[in-house]
Amino acid sequence: MHEIHKKISPEYFEKILSGEKTFEYRVNDFACEPGDILVLEEWIYENGSDSDASQRHPTGRTLRKKVGYVGRTSAFDWLDRPDVRADLEKCGAQIISLLDEN
Repeated sequence: MHEIHKKISPEYFEKILSGEKTFEYRVNDFACEPGDILVLEEWIYENGSDSDASQRHPTGRTLRKKVGYVGRTSAFDWLDRPDVRADLEKCGAQIISLLDEN
């Protein structure tokens, strides 16, 4: 079992916190297996600047979720943002089912 820390925007953080969103969709650039703990760290993106790292900062809020099923593919055309396109083409993407840690 591994603990994996990843950034997440406030919009999606709130949806997971409320229970509305029970999965995570990520570029497949890290190892992730069922039973791992995904620690989602909320980050704010100032001025709508998703791709400018200097405009991002953490809020201090985190969510811990146990990883359930992990599906992997490279066939999704989900993000065309320049800052992730290369990683998406190189690694593909993964959809992560999120379960309560307990």
